[in-house]
Amino acid sequence: TWFTLLVAIWGLLAVFEFYKMVAGAKAPPLTYFGLIWTLLFILSPHFNYAVTIPLLLTSAVVLSLIWLLLRPQKEGAFIGWAWTIAGILYVGWLLSHFVALRGLDDGRNWVFLALFATFGSDTAAFFTGRALGRHHLAPSISPGKTWEGTIAGVLGAIIVGLLFTIPSPLSLPLGYGQAILLGLLISIFGQLGDLAESLLKRNMGVKDSGRLLPGHGGALDRIDSVVFAGIVVYYYVIWAI
Repeated sequence: TWFTLLVAIWGLLAVFEFYKMVAGAKAPPLTYFGLIWTLLFILSPHFNYAVTIPLLLTSAVVLSLIWLLLRPQKEGAFIGWAWTIAGILYVGWLLSHFVALRGLDDGRNWVFLALFATFGSDTAAFFTGRALGRHHLAPSISPGKTWEGTIAGVLGAIIVGLLFTIPSPLSLPLGYGQAILLGLLISIFGQLGDLAESLLKRNMGVKDSGRLLPGHGGALDRIDSVVFAGIVVYYYVIWAI
């Protein structure tokens, strides 16, 4: 579908940026292998998800080690292998949850909830943090993030979640309590995802993952919160709805 195609293109751009970032650590990853397996993970929900995921995980570990043995460069080989697997899991496996979410009942609206709640959280956190932020959340990782912004982000996501309980083409089978809980979880995990990518970039000594969107960073920067939100919504739907 068009949605899977969009996720696949963005995922490949994001994982390529990931590998480009870590390649400077004298332990270059298996970039082409990682791109292929990232794509396979993103496409996997269109097949038997319960079968393909264990198969892809196993083959990613085993075949990448074999590929590593065949590569001429041996210096930093194991670290390069670890970065290869990390990119596949971080981008490919996590993004596959969005494709799986789209395939569920009301999948389109669940995807919209994950996206809009994340955007609501990010927007509220950004503007509140700039206007009222006084207490730093994680200064050693992301100096610009504040507790005030974090709390506003949670409230922003909750408000968006509640909007999906209103009868409309976007409404979902959620009670008020469920909408509040989902908004809370989306915001918390989304902000943790943002911090995780900030930690990675700080360790790699870069400000942005890429230059795809001038002034807004790269493809990976745009999905650092979103991938965690997709996981939250997917497992909430299959376990609690």
